[in-house]
Amino acid sequence: MIEITYDGNRKIEVPIGTSYRAVAEQVQPEYDHRIVLVKSRGKLKELFKNVSNDETVHFVTTAERDGMLTYERSMLMLLGKAIHDLAGDREAEQFLVKFSVINGYYVEFRDKHAVTEKYTERLKVRMQELVDKDLPIKKQSVHVDVARQYFREVGMKDKDNLLRFRRSSTVNLYNIGDYVDYFYGFTVPSTGYLKYFDVISYESGMALLMPHQKSPELVEPLVPQKKLFDVLQDTSNWCEEMGIDTIGEINQKIAGGEIADMILMAEARQEMKIASIATMIASRPRVKCVMIAGPSSSGKTSFSHRLSVQLRGLGLRPHPIEVDNYFVSRDRTPRDENGEFDFESIKAVDTEQFNRDMLDLLAGREVQLPTFNFKQGVQEYKGNSLKLGENDILVIEGIHCLNEELSYRIPAEQKFKIYISALTTINIDEHNRIPTSDGRLIRRMVRDARTRGYNAEDTIGRWASVRHGEHKNIFPYQESADVVFNSSLVYEFCVLKSYAEQLLFGIGEDSPAFSEARRLLRFFNYFLATDSTKVPQNSLLKEFIGGSIFNV
Repeated sequence: MIEITYDGNRKIEVPIGTSYRAVAEQVQPEYDHRIVLVKSRGKLKELFKNVSNDETVHFVTTAERDGMLTYERSMLMLLGKAIHDLAGDREAEQFLVKFSVINGYYVEFRDKHAVTEKYTERLKVRMQELVDKDLPIKKQSVHVDVARQYFREVGMKDKDNLLRFRRSSTVNLYNIGDYVDYFYGFTVPSTGYLKYFDVISYESGMALLMPHQKSPELVEPLVPQKKLFDVLQDTSNWCEEMGIDTIGEINQKIAGGEIADMILMAEARQEMKIASIATMIASRPRVKCVMIAGPSSSGKTSFSHRLSVQLRGLGLRPHPIEVDNYFVSRDRTPRDENGEFDFESIKAVDTEQFNRDMLDLLAGREVQLPTFNFKQGVQEYKGNSLKLGENDILVIEGIHCLNEELSYRIPAEQKFKIYISALTTINIDEHNRIPTSDGRLIRRMVRDARTRGYNAEDTIGRWASVRHGEHKNIFPYQESADVVFNSSLVYEFCVLKSYAEQLLFGIGEDSPAFSEARRLLRFFNYFLATDSTKVPQNSLLKEFIGGSIFNV
């Protein structure tokens, strides 16, 4: 018999060769949510594997990030099988997972034919039938040339292209019956695990809706976010037109010596978008406050500088205002549910003073602006005064800038709100998304190491708290923006690779961040690296890797 220790000091004995799934099913009544993976010695394992030695494990449920990512991957496998069954031939494989929506994925067919409600109803019925049958999701290792040949035959050209750059000679494929696919990461062992989902027709495609890890058994209705969707669709379509919407295509550009052109093209497109926003602002003469908000590592500071350059080119005189300088003193800072200072709460900002100063500026009065001393936890005045003239405009940056509670006394017609985020639209292949939050985490990891002395373990450890604050204080207000700006750059992972990999390799096997580090390292294996010296000095990416022409 083998002894398994879990959750600190609980123990269970099982025969040698027992699958982790069988062990998980025995202890499942002790958990509120479905166990989908096991973690042993910092490494994630799929449930079909067998126990061979006494060990200490952690059972991963869908209420955890790794567990929910596994659920989402498996749902895409289920979707692919159902589409395949309804089509009855290989044209079924021609669906594209374009990008994330609030609680799921937006999916289109490659030939872009419209998806009807009648079709999504049939699709849901077939998916539910597959769940009820509890069919096994099997994994097999094959030679990469065999996999590439198969994907060419069934029309999955992106997977064929991706695997062209694979260094390993083998690749793991998954199948449900006669449907075979490739996924970046693990899946659940059978379709019976995939009970919670919905599929609806949306725009010209469909939305595959799934639970969130906070409520793993609840699928919420889709709340359309039109502005965000349009920006994602616009970027995705542009990448597709340029032939750089998947990792394989980007690697082809690098291998073909075209990376410099790709960088210049991506930077030119961003500059055009920034110039367009500046023109919109200048066309509204009553606007005096440009309010910029976005989640962590979106490049807000560099964007503000570049927008200011464009505004100056149009005859305006922008003045930066950082909302962080209006923090309340440390003794007045609110605390979160864990008793820690909650610097991301709107209550951490002296909104009364902020509104008073902004109204005085808008009225033409001279104002002494504060600077917040983060070490002492108090505001200080260092002679920074400002008085606005006719062509002056305020460029205000802070996480609460879209929240009316911050600027409630400033008339709406005098504000222009901008939401900025690094919205990743390139994909690994047809069916494997790159989570937008991964891009921002990697950016932050590189910048933290360069400017704050934090290692990758520190950044990963703080990330869940950062994300919690974003969901609470930023995302609910993003659709109130006048403009949504996408700060992601199609080439950035190729540049960030050489910076991030050495940081991730520094995380030890005994660290709680080890499994996340391994996941990100596997992710970077897909990319060819490129030289950061080709990145222009005014690029938003320079805010993270260093060398920016701006003071960021």
